[in-house]
Amino acid sequence: MEGYLLEPTLYTIKGIAILDNDGNRILAKYYDKNIFPTAKEQKAFEKNLFNKTHRANAEIIMLDGLTCVYRSNVDLFFYVMGSSHENELILMSVLNCLYDSVSQILRKNVEKRAVLESLDIVMLAMDEIVDGGIIIDADSGSVVSRVALRNDDIPIGEQTVAQVTNAIHSIFW
Repeated sequence: MEGYLLEPTLYTIKGIAILDNDGNRILAKYYDKNIFPTAKEQKAFEKNLFNKTHRANAEIIMLDGLTCVYRSNVDLFFYVMGSSHENELILMSVLNCLYDSVSQILRKNVEKRAVLESLDIVMLAMDEIVDGGIIIDADSGSVVSRVALRNDDIPIGEQTVAQVTNAIHSIFW
């Protein structure tokens, strides 16, 4: 189809997945119901994706009409999927933001057990990066600052003296 131009769209991300080193889903979000209408189809795609990438050295693969960028660390695989005509650099910026955000949240301990223990915050970070397929933020620093625990969410027994002093100071001054 030469001369065929696609309409620009903000819906650039088709899905994000974090799989373990056996290809099992830790966390996944799919934003295009036309491509992945059921959980069964999502799992089949993830299995195929993992089988094609878990031993590869590359960072990108075309699979089932999707451009998939990925990165692995210890026992985790991070994937960001876009359409076949999507700019790989945009997808890679989302992948890097996701990975860097998770790394900061977990204090550089990016492995399955740590992700599972902080799954709620990792999910929140994923939602801060992409909403409904639209890229909201690709800066890991701002993502982490929005999902980080605030002092008033930490039980007083676990707060430092400085945190308690600052909290009291902000109330009275």
